[in-house]
Amino acid sequence: MQISFPKEDDNEKRVSILPETVMRYCSTGVEIAIESGLGSSLNISDELYSEAGALVLSYDELYESANVVFRLHKPTHRDISKLKGGTIHLSFLDPYNDKELILQLAEANVTAMSVEMIPRITRAQKMDVLSSQANLAGYSAVIVAANIIGKALPMMMTASGTIKPCKVFVIGVGIAGLQAIATAKRLGARVEAFDTRPVVEEQVHSLGAKFVKIELGDTGETKDGHALVLSAEQVELQKKGMTKSCSQADIVITTAQLFGRPAPQIITLEMIELMKPGSVIVDMAVTSGGNVEGSVADEIIYVNNVKIVGLANLPGEVAESASLMYSNNLFNFFEQFWDKENELLIIDPKDEIIAGCTITAHGSVVNHSS
Repeated sequence: MQISFPKEDDNEKRVSILPETVMRYCSTGVEIAIESGLGSSLNISDELYSEAGALVLSYDELYESANVVFRLHKPTHRDISKLKGGTIHLSFLDPYNDKELILQLAEANVTAMSVEMIPRITRAQKMDVLSSQANLAGYSAVIVAANIIGKALPMMMTASGTIKPCKVFVIGVGIAGLQAIATAKRLGARVEAFDTRPVVEEQVHSLGAKFVKIELGDTGETKDGHALVLSAEQVELQKKGMTKSCSQADIVITTAQLFGRPAPQIITLEMIELMKPGSVIVDMAVTSGGNVEGSVADEIIYVNNVKIVGLANLPGEVAESASLMYSNNLFNFFEQFWDKENELLIIDPKDEIIAGCTITAHGSVVNHSS
């Protein structure tokens, strides 16, 4: 059986497999093929992949011989037209929002699985791409802000005087938020954080940050740990409660996202106008609608001399580390379902992980979420 790894879009720095992971695959007896130039964004030559045991093929050759396709981003319509019927395809698919793509995968008789739909259960933790990439995104958000703010983050006592520490306010304490808090603290900033879920207060304190309490009434989280949707009244209470922290912050990082839905807008222009000139907001939800009014994907805009950063691919800022994590996630998925004796992937629809992430099979859309 051959697992094929195509090149990603030219704007993507991350890759879906590294040479060291190729060797792990090959040790199981599976054949690995990569598209020529796959690792160019990380300065990894085709020769390094070849030495690790991978076949290096052209675009057409890759799809002609593929039994399974693993990649990072969803396929293009051209890619789908090249897939053979019965091919297994695993990547981000955005099934809630790209219905046309899902239907095309079904019509092509592709068994399409969406990595973001892998259930967050104990057995699947090592396959959790959302967590691995969000972790690095939280780190990158702080580093990007630190490079833009024009100030040192830690307190410094020097012969020339004392530099006050930067104040960082993190909104949303999921995987990304926790890493943002930890990174800002390691850099010496004073950190506050808020989340609609009071249960995370202890985690915030454990990282040495202050938890901002805002009385919103009944809130909670889903079984997968995602925040529940707030009512319009709760959203307004949240905005009012956060205004003071935003106005005092040098850096604000927003991480609030609702899985499968547009991100809530929680920072308004009125709130931005109360912030200090020169302060920075990093909107980590910019690709799903944005937490910050006016934020634009892949642009830095200025409102009242506040810089609003909308980088769409924060994990790509640390592409080598993000590629390692994603490559490991895919291998862990493969290893879980690989039948070495019969040399095939066991795609059992009764398995909880397979049932959760399979979007199309046998020519039909099979997952209710899509």
